Amino acid sequence: MTIESLYSIFKQYPHISTDTRSIKKNSLFFALKGERFNGNKFAESALKKGAVFAIIDEKEYHNTDNTILVTNVLETLQALATYHRKQLNIPVISLTGSNGKTTTKELINAVLSKKYNTTATVGNLNNHIGVPLTLLSMTHNTEIGIIEMGANHLKEIEFLCSLSLPNFGYITNFGKAHLEGFGSAEGIIMGKSELYDFLKNTDGLAFYNDQDTLQKERTKNLNHKPFPSSLKYVSSNPYVVIAYENTEIKSQLIGNYNYSNIAAAITIGKHFEISKSDIKTAIENYIPSNNRSQIILKGTNQIILDAYNANPSSMEVALNNLNELKETHKIAVLGDMFELGNSSEIEHQHIASKMDEFKNIKTYLIGSHFSKVNTKKASKFESFSEFIKTINFNDFKNSTILIKGSRGMALERLLNFL
Repeated sequence: MTIESLYSIFKQYPHISTDTRSIKKNSLFFALKGERFNGNKFAESALKKGAVFAIIDEKEYHNTDNTILVTNVLETLQALATYHRKQLNIPVISLTGSNGKTTTKELINAVLSKKYNTTATVGNLNNHIGVPLTLLSMTHNTEIGIIEMGANHLKEIEFLCSLSLPNFGYITNFGKAHLEGFGSAEGIIMGKSELYDFLKNTDGLAFYNDQDTLQKERTKNLNHKPFPSSLKYVSSNPYVVIAYENTEIKSQLIGNYNYSNIAAAITIGKHFEISKSDIKTAIENYIPSNNRSQIILKGTNQIILDAYNANPSSMEVALNNLNELKETHKIAVLGDMFELGNSSEIEHQHIASKMDEFKNIKTYLIGSHFSKVNTKKASKFESFSEFIKTINFNDFKNSTILIKGSRGMALERLLNFL
């Protein structure tokens, strides 16, 4: 079946399902495969649960008029998404970067939705499957699309750009995330800059932070728009306050590292002619969730929960922010950082040594990587269970507590004990 023919079916049934546990009635079921599952095996179940057609790529499951046999289901999903994107012919903003992608995407969406019907990436579904699903969730009512793109290898951003065809782009930063896949800091810069390369080749527009010399260098040969000169950082104790055109915007985001995330949303909002009052309202009403820089008041403690993910760059800025807070009794509970490859030992030791320099932060390091570092002050634990069994929770009262680690560490579990 051609993509054009499949698209005609999609226009009649514009809902995509990939999991039989959450089938939508009158949807198209795409039988995706993974290392541990084969969606073809669930095609019949999907049809019984309400899917109109099941798109499959194994002949043995092509046994009804409601199964559509293709060469490769994933490639068909991606091709359908790009075809749909071309038919919509709307502005699409893509963003990537080492840290802050999801928060920045949510802020941009909050600002732009004050004036436009927007469709944005849900959560962090930002890979070769999530991007097509986001594109296919756009409708004829969508006026602006906002696509988050993640990557841990070279050429991934290039590929995601070829799917989403962005007119606008923003890179949050070039940090030390996914060093194992990119191979080096230089590899990270090259990989993330694939978005800039696409915009240059398609005459698109890049938004950028002109206070970041690397960003400034990388955008000089393409259409670009810097943060407005009227944007000023005011403070962050703990919430970030920004001045924009002589108006103070008080966010509900902690840490001065969130300044650039907010500034990006303001810059893009201004470009799309969102009023200053609407920008202010959108920023001030945005509340982070999903374990991303959340402030939680529990008992006598103020908890900074930032346990969704961690890499050396995001860990360092979070710790610097904690150190700068005025509270007197501060605690850092840090979990291992994953996907660092051969740099893992060096990067974990760097964080441990940094904590030794902070005189007023009690530090607990958890995980197989952190347990091997040399430290003068921090307490080390091989696992979360060892940490829970060993510590005295009376030491955690009347404190500001930062909880940060990679997703696999699931350090949000600590909330159950505080």
